[in-house]
Amino acid sequence: MANDAGKELSHLSPEGKARMVDVGGKDVTAREARAEGWVNIGADIAQMLRRTGSVGKGDVLQAARLAGIMAAKRTPDLIPLCHPLLLDVVAVDAELSDDRVRVTARAACRGRTGAEMEALTAVAVACLTVHDMVKSAGRGIEIGPIRLVEKSGGRSGRWAREDNSNAAC
Repeated sequence: MANDAGKELSHLSPEGKARMVDVGGKDVTAREARAEGWVNIGADIAQMLRRTGSVGKGDVLQAARLAGIMAAKRTPDLIPLCHPLLLDVVAVDAELSDDRVRVTARAACRGRTGAEMEALTAVAVACLTVHDMVKSAGRGIEIGPIRLVEKSGGRSGRWAREDNSNAAC
């Protein structure tokens, strides 16, 4: 799961210092990324959400969707070396699947660098929002895995996760 063999870490200088990557020489291309994450909420909370869709704080899945979209737009404020992107779209979905919530996000832009961090940030914050909203109903909630599913655009082109199985928490 680490970096590909022979690849270097682009955010480190030759001296090993953190740095922002210079994307000025890259072409502006259409770029898109999709990510997913899971929140294991347990059978009791899942049943409650199936029945009502909400808890005392409100509609859990809708709040997660909105939080994910808002987070994607703030990614460079959260990730120190991440370039600000003019996002064309961020789409986040959250749905019950057995006793888990599956969160998916798609981020797209036309730019010099990809939208992977925006999609991953959207998923992470949406998952944290689910946790926050249901924690009063149970403390054994688990988040994960959160992972990039697919990306396209730029010099490296398209990449898709080979193991796109239904990830287990």
